[in-house]
Amino acid sequence: MSAALDTIVDKPTVAAPRTLRAPTTNTFEPNWVRWTLIGVALTFLTLFLFVPLVAVFTEALKRGWDTYVESILDPDAISAIKLTLIAAGISVPLNLVFGVAAAWAIAKFDFRGKSVLLTLIDLPFSVSPVIAGLIYVLLFGAQGWFGEWLAAHDIKILFAVPGIVLATVFITFPFVARELIPLMQQQGTEEEEAALVLGANGWQTFWRVTLPNIKWGLLYGVILCNARAMGEFGAVSVVSGHIRGETNTMPLQVEILYNEYNFTAAFAIASLLALLALVTLAVKTFIEWRLHQSRSSDAGNTEHAQ
Repeated sequence: MSAALDTIVDKPTVAAPRTLRAPTTNTFEPNWVRWTLIGVALTFLTLFLFVPLVAVFTEALKRGWDTYVESILDPDAISAIKLTLIAAGISVPLNLVFGVAAAWAIAKFDFRGKSVLLTLIDLPFSVSPVIAGLIYVLLFGAQGWFGEWLAAHDIKILFAVPGIVLATVFITFPFVARELIPLMQQQGTEEEEAALVLGANGWQTFWRVTLPNIKWGLLYGVILCNARAMGEFGAVSVVSGHIRGETNTMPLQVEILYNEYNFTAAFAIASLLALLALVTLAVKTFIEWRLHQSRSSDAGNTEHAQ
């Protein structure tokens, strides 16, 4: 059975003769039009992306490297960094499990309420993050639905780590699912059905067939989810209480320092977020390339099989 499953995963790549086609152009506009559009795009990127990015690092290092390091190593800054990592470290794995389960259910099965589930997955995209935070205030606040019960049992959700994690999970849970759903729908169910016919159980089918086919799309969704989790501001701002050194994440710490006119420290923390964004962009670009290569390989194998 293992050899048969390997055959399903490792598709044959027998070379087949292809007809060479002459290169074609997608547009017929003159060169000046194309160069004008490229210039407009580059100007826009320079003004609204590169210049602000350079300004962040310039202001962060304005008073020297020692001041920059001192701002990063400040106890409140360290607390904000730790809380950001904790919120992302909890919410991303939860959303990974939910995203895979939801995508598998939607792409591989037909059931009543499927369109409702799709709508609910898209809900955080249409609801303001501030509104999402207020929802948790209505549920877990002192005057909320569960406020009295939580107070009676000395359980703290709002203005504590659990509230920040819940808000982060809500804001970020569509990313993995929405990346996997179209990918799994495109792949269909033929390979999973073949594995089951060959005697594989559900877990073997998932680990040996489904997961290898979606691994790059899954990583892409996880990267986007992690980037949003670390940079979330609105929902976390509502439920955190802005307790310095306890419930401030990195974006909230930047806001507090900037409002106190401590610009160097604010830009130092902001530079860390910018570095995380650049790393995320690099990883995202690599995964997009690998995903494109994987899809092209699958398309080529299908063409050869036909």
